[in-house]
Amino acid sequence: MNILIACEYSGTVRDAFIAKGHNAISCDLLPTDKAGPHVEGDVLPLLKYQWDLIVAHPPCTFISNAGAKHLYKGKVLNHERYEKGMKYVNFFMQFLNANCSKICVENPIPSKVFELPKYTQTIQPYEHGHPFQKKTCLWLKGLPPLMPTDIVEKRENTKLAGNWFNVGGKDRQKNRAKTFSGIATAMADQWQ
Repeated sequence: MNILIACEYSGTVRDAFIAKGHNAISCDLLPTDKAGPHVEGDVLPLLKYQWDLIVAHPPCTFISNAGAKHLYKGKVLNHERYEKGMKYVNFFMQFLNANCSKICVENPIPSKVFELPKYTQTIQPYEHGHPFQKKTCLWLKGLPPLMPTDIVEKRENTKLAGNWFNVGGKDRQKNRAKTFSGIATAMADQWQ
């Protein structure tokens, strides 16, 4: 299959599909962390090509439920933040509405104010061999739900202050955006 991994700099999902013999390419505004087929730049022009599968990880900063506290200051809608969020909603929808028969768009739980379509399922890292809780939504088109592969009983919440996932600094957001390798492997195994 020819596969586009949109908004991925880490190469994790791309490399999982390549390991299964597929032609996969990642694209992000950032350079890739791992050598491999990668386009550094705007991903939207790549949507005009014919893909067998698109897996997209659009930025969630302005549309996730976690950032909803910034939408209201003193119970008043922050219009600047809302407008930024609407731009991200438009970007998100470009993937969900792409001309491709198999699509997965991944994001955290969105803020209701942006009225994104209902997600197909939620997944957790602990369902795929990682001892962490981090609920992630998948919007699926032409794909079956992702089934758990390796359930870990003892789990750490990634929201705990001071844990590896919440270390501050300039790379905090970048580190939090990486897909867990067990989830990437499950995608490559199950979405053939």
